Amino acid sequence: MNPIKMIAVALLALSGAGCSPSLDVAAESSKLAQRDADWSSVSFEGKDIDRIVSYWSDDAHVLQPGLPPIEGKAAIRAFVTASLKIPGFKIHWVSEKPVLSPDGKMAYVLSQVETTAPGANGSLESTHGRSVTVWRREGDGTWRCVVDISNDAPPASG
Repeated sequence: MNPIKMIAVALLALSGAGCSPSLDVAAESSKLAQRDADWSSVSFEGKDIDRIVSYWSDDAHVLQPGLPPIEGKAAIRAFVTASLKIPGFKIHWVSEKPVLSPDGKMAYVLSQVETTAPGANGSLESTHGRSVTVWRREGDGTWRCVVDISNDAPPASG
């Protein structure tokens, strides 16, 4: 066999050996969309801090308007606990379809967020924002949020 053909065959064999089984992108996208929707529901209920926090990875970063970065699960747990102690606090979001990386190990999700909390006069007010969450598929196949960024939505133009 020609040495160039041998090298080409060897490279093909090696590249094929490193490939993972083909990813069912539609199934993974659906799985992540459901996980994100479940997280929104659990967060809106505001009853189970452990369950809410479980959707973030241990090394996650949360970036909220006007706050320093919140890094790691312990800091995120403290942030969630403090938020849920605010009288009348509620959060809920509706997400778009997840966008997966070609290898299916990472994804991002855009969302519309509604947060309710006491306003300046003490009465409950709802604010609207946008967020992007970056997700990583862990070794066991579970999707966990690694970066959670929110900002305020601009006022609606009339």
